[in-house]
Amino acid sequence: MEVGTSSVWMLPYTASSVGIARRRLIGDLTRADVCEATACDAGLVLSELVSNALRHATPLPGSQVKVSWMLGDGFIEVAVSDGGGPTAPMVNKPAANALGGRGLGIVDRLALRWGVYTRQDGSETTVWAALPLSGDTKRTAESLAENGPRGHNGTGPGLVIASSRDA
Repeated sequence: MEVGTSSVWMLPYTASSVGIARRRLIGDLTRADVCEATACDAGLVLSELVSNALRHATPLPGSQVKVSWMLGDGFIEVAVSDGGGPTAPMVNKPAANALGGRGLGIVDRLALRWGVYTRQDGSETTVWAALPLSGDTKRTAESLAENGPRGHNGTGPGLVIASSRDA
């Protein structure tokens, strides 16, 4: 089976989609010859983003979430889109004995850059993260800081951007 350099899936707005998304991403990246450690890190980040969408946001029409990934020049970008929620995604500092609240901290630690964009009409929120494909994280980080993932710094028509690690 030939693997492309990107993919988009619609998954049910249910807890089982976390594992489905992670396994599918890792499988696709493995078939695309992405190193195992990078594929596993991307799978973990995607798992956290899907989990957050299920916990803190509403589903897209049809009770779904949209999951996507794309290979770029020296990085992989993963993204999860949902129907938005009452609060903006942000890194928390939970107490040591807290049972949750560490998801975006994990994303922040593993990603070169991550951010959130929301359609102006509020119908869709996307959280994305870009991870390095190689050990050359300095070069990849400089490229992302200059160009942003997908060469547009996460913005697009009808979108409002909030991003971590602004360049």
